[in-house]
Amino acid sequence: MLQKCFYLLWLLLLFGLSSGGALKDPHPELSDQELFWGTDQYDFSIMLRAGDLQCYWHFAHFGERFYLNFMVQLVTGVALDRHLSVTVNAPSGLIVGTVDDASGQIAFSVQETGFYQMCFSNFHNRFGSMQVFLNFGVYYEGQKDIEKQREEEKKKKEEDMKQINSTLSFIEESSSRLQRFVFHMWRHYNYERMRRGADFYLLQSNSTYVNSWSAIQSLVIITAGYLQLHCLKRLFNTTPAEGHKPRC
Repeated sequence: MLQKCFYLLWLLLLFGLSSGGALKDPHPELSDQELFWGTDQYDFSIMLRAGDLQCYWHFAHFGERFYLNFMVQLVTGVALDRHLSVTVNAPSGLIVGTVDDASGQIAFSVQETGFYQMCFSNFHNRFGSMQVFLNFGVYYEGQKDIEKQREEEKKKKEEDMKQINSTLSFIEESSSRLQRFVFHMWRHYNYERMRRGADFYLLQSNSTYVNSWSAIQSLVIITAGYLQLHCLKRLFNTTPAEGHKPRC
């Protein structure tokens, strides 16, 4: 009797463990595009050392707009070069944008859904580092259009509320247009803020340069005057002849 109970318990544990594995696909009805939805925009600064290369990734969906704005704010070290090499690669590895300058913008329509790679290289400066301001992201115009189409299909089925639905669709279209305009104004504002930061660091560097050279030139002028006065005094020094006392 005990042996039969032991075999029955062993069979129950065996079937329970075999049916209790991890879920490989927790949402089989959803696609990767619907599952992953990251942050739309990023805005921060990075520090690139001499000859350094840093890469970042951002997820984008098919049919959307990808944008990248960058500006070199500060360069330190020897043999300064403000040029920055920037490349953007698609998920398949193709280069979709490249810029080699102190500031620039890259914008394109996304043709592949996946992670887009942005690489920033400071190979121009072998002995100096630079601070770079970044602003990149995507805006989901394509996804909003799909959602609008779904909403319009639902609204068409409701015949008794045509007038209300048309008013709501007009308000929604106006609000989405206003939101898009505000977003583009925010992008231009961020670019001007980057330019302001770069100008501030340039003015600070010029101020240090002017103050240092002014101090050096002042020291040179004072030293030259002292040496001239010393030379003139030595010209008027007379040594008395032997046996003659100097007159009072």
